[in-house]
Amino acid sequence: MEQYKLGEMEQKFAGIIWANEPVSSRTLTEICEKEFAWKRTTTYTMLKRLCERKIFENNNGTVTALMSKDEFGAAQGEQFLSDAFAGSLPQFLAAFTRRKKLNSKEIEEIQQLIDEYKEEE
Repeated sequence: MEQYKLGEMEQKFAGIIWANEPVSSRTLTEICEKEFAWKRTTTYTMLKRLCERKIFENNNGTVTALMSKDEFGAAQGEQFLSDAFAGSLPQFLAAFTRRKKLNSKEIEEIQQLIDEYKEEE
């Protein structure tokens, strides 16, 4: 699923929306003209693409996020785990720590997350 994979310009464009929402589509075209030298049609094409992926919504000329930046990042992480490690967080951590050792602060933070989100048995 490509829904949560963004190209470099899509990522920059999404960042502009998250930083300015709610934003009028007209203001968005003005920002993109300044930032990227885009024509109005380019901005609308990019916006349409991200709205089709259900990341943003353009309702009567007002653009808002359907997913916060944090929610989107979490969805990207879940998609990466699914694609690269068959959805297994332990497999990912094992692969990651083979290349980079964790310091004691990182280990403590991970342990706190585990304790916080551990399912009750």
